[in-house]
Amino acid sequence: MSLLTSTYFVLFLIIAIGFIVGKIKIKGISLDISAVIFVALVFGHFGVSIPNDIQKIGLTLFIFTIGIQAGPGFFESFKKNGRELIVLAFVLVGSASLVTIAFVWIFNIDMDIAIGLLTGSLTSTPGLAAAIETTKSSMASIGYGIAYPFGVIGVILFVRLYPKLMKINIEKEAEKIESEAQKNYPQLFNKNLIVENESIEGKSIRELKIRAMTQANISRIMHKGQTIVPVPDTVLELGDIVKLIGSKEAIENARMLIGGETDKKIPLSKEYTVESVLVTNKQVVNKTIGQLNVLSNYNARVTRIRRAGIDIVPSSKSAVHFGDKLVVACGTGNIKNVRHLFGNDSKKLSDTDFFPIATGIVLGVLVGQLKISFSDNFTFSLGLTGGVLMVALILSRIGKTGPILWTMSGSSNQLLRQLGLLMFLAVVGTSAGAHLVETFRESGLLLFGIGIGITLLPMIITTLIGHFLLKMNVLNLLGALTGSMTSTPGLAAVDGMADSNAQSIAYATVYPIAMVFLIICVQIMSLL
Repeated sequence: MSLLTSTYFVLFLIIAIGFIVGKIKIKGISLDISAVIFVALVFGHFGVSIPNDIQKIGLTLFIFTIGIQAGPGFFESFKKNGRELIVLAFVLVGSASLVTIAFVWIFNIDMDIAIGLLTGSLTSTPGLAAAIETTKSSMASIGYGIAYPFGVIGVILFVRLYPKLMKINIEKEAEKIESEAQKNYPQLFNKNLIVENESIEGKSIRELKIRAMTQANISRIMHKGQTIVPVPDTVLELGDIVKLIGSKEAIENARMLIGGETDKKIPLSKEYTVESVLVTNKQVVNKTIGQLNVLSNYNARVTRIRRAGIDIVPSSKSAVHFGDKLVVACGTGNIKNVRHLFGNDSKKLSDTDFFPIATGIVLGVLVGQLKISFSDNFTFSLGLTGGVLMVALILSRIGKTGPILWTMSGSSNQLLRQLGLLMFLAVVGTSAGAHLVETFRESGLLLFGIGIGITLLPMIITTLIGHFLLKMNVLNLLGALTGSMTSTPGLAAVDGMADSNAQSIAYATVYPIAMVFLIICVQIMSLL
């Protein structure tokens, strides 16, 4: 059929059929988007091919968008309690690589296929991309295709069975995580206090250092029946009603300083308004509230920052990020100026600026070309995959360079990442399909068994270390496990077990680390 020689027709046909197959569930398990590679394998077996350039275009989009999304979490993980999670990522990927090398020596299998088995067992598409680029062989794709099915199913079964075998109460573990998280990001409350402390009468907010002393923010004050926006020079008088925002502890500190709670409301006058404003102006991104002088310039006070589902009590040193939602209290005459300052354009959140994407990919390709020679026989380079990933991680962390914003909205990132992945899988699958049947006939059962071993043994080793040595919460442990295995279906299985986002945070922390380390291991193994 002539249409099967048309690149664009075959590409989208494979993608369409892949989506249909991916939706099929057996015992609640489906291949989802990864079904595309299996459909492509079938097409490849019957002689259909897609140009290699499409594979590289898809690869760069996929890797770059992953790096942009994971960048902030990647670097923040080193500052907090992510070190334990990082250790697990190194243990899992390292042990998986050693197990693979052991199987190569024991069963005398081809190293290129073994590298593919490793990436398939860890369900790592970026790892496969690095394997293909490093080995220059389609054998890696075949190994990936053989090991991948159990890589998906095995992780899901493992994370489901582990808590039951160890008799762990998931709900109690989730409650522990929640109580710990509240210490870092406590729930915010609004309370009205009446000024009763005679020792603060006649003193200004600046003199009292209320924000520094209590960690609460004053959003507005009612003085002699009139609502006013507080400024540092605002003087408190007995009987004034003060509206505060903060945690329970902060409100209690303020109560001890100012006075008791009151049910009396502070009405919004015609000259006063409280409004949510979106940060979409690139000029203010990464600047602090103090640098923007919103209080002195507009007589406005930012009382709360909503970021990534978390409410933050701001101070003058708080930097604003693209996409933040700020609760601003100010006079009605200035609210338009405040909106203009921060942007407040919801449409910009869904817009995609391709200049930073193209520039970032170009920089990533250039970095990937750099080579470091350790000896005459060993030269290391990040390659296309590693170069683009590392540059994306760094740019995402920087956030902004002059007028260039190195971030993307979630919807834009998801669209480009999925498009890149689909293009990559379609080309890789058709390339490998031509050799799949022959290879599987010769050693398919053996390779499938080796793939099972590479999937299970590292998970068992890593889980034992996390549980007994590091004594980690099971949700953090399972999140780190699925992140190290780069298994999104595995994470979905954990998500269904408890109402918590701890596993997702752990997954996001170790995912980029596991990818980078696996790429390095793949390159080292290709030299053996």
